[in-house]
Amino acid sequence: MTRKSFYFVLLLTISLMVACSSNNDESNEDLMADDPLAEIYFPPLSSSTWEIITPEELGWNTNVTPELNSLLEENGTKAFIILKNGRIAMETYFGSFTRDSIWYWASAGKTLTAFTIGIAQENNLLSIDDPSSQYLGEGWTSAEITQENAITVRNQLTMTSGLNDLFFDCVSPECLRYTADAGSRWAYHNGPYTLLQSVVGAAAGTTFTSYFNSELRDRIGMNGFWLSTNGSNNVYFSNARSMARFGLLNLNLGTWGNAVLLSDMDYVPSMSNTSQELNRS
Repeated sequence: MTRKSFYFVLLLTISLMVACSSNNDESNEDLMADDPLAEIYFPPLSSSTWEIITPEELGWNTNVTPELNSLLEENGTKAFIILKNGRIAMETYFGSFTRDSIWYWASAGKTLTAFTIGIAQENNLLSIDDPSSQYLGEGWTSAEITQENAITVRNQLTMTSGLNDLFFDCVSPECLRYTADAGSRWAYHNGPYTLLQSVVGAAAGTTFTSYFNSELRDRIGMNGFWLSTNGSNNVYFSNARSMARFGLLNLNLGTWGNAVLLSDMDYVPSMSNTSQELNRS
């Protein structure tokens, strides 16, 4: 991930988490009774309309806004959005970047893949404890068959496939070499994670893109597309507001307005918590 994309992803994610989090000392019901704007707002699916609440209305210190914008620009930020209960409190773009500009999610796109896996599991198309070879076929790695069959979809999700990460993005069997038993070694490895999209496609009997679009993207009004940048990986591109939409969906634990996209309350919190004990970061 480049420095610019890092700041785009990191700052937008932090802004969503901090600005949208509720006060633990008050129930959501109490907050909404006191302030109707405390209810989470979801922008319409097929419109650029998005409710706004100003920093002044929120009582924020706007005197430091220029200093904040300078910090963001100095660090290569392209887009910066803060949502307060779903409403846009700040939206700033830098340089030639605009609200309609497209940028790549880099590794933040893995959250889209993980969410789609959760949907597929909830739709009984797969289980994350299934052997990956059930969907990828025998020989998807160059490991011995018993070693390969021990790798599950969960291992791919948690970066514990045990495959050698030297060939980082490669998804060909000759690159996916056995190093350790599945579940015994953690290594950040794009290749097996990218292949999760093939798992979904095989389980759903369609392309990953088609399933993702119909079950996730289109249901929350995102734009964007998947594109391989090196012939092996598959990277998501969208505008900043689409990332904000996905953040809002996760803030509301898989529900968009009245539409429940993912209701598995074992799976949903696991996406934002430590996935294994080998690397708890």
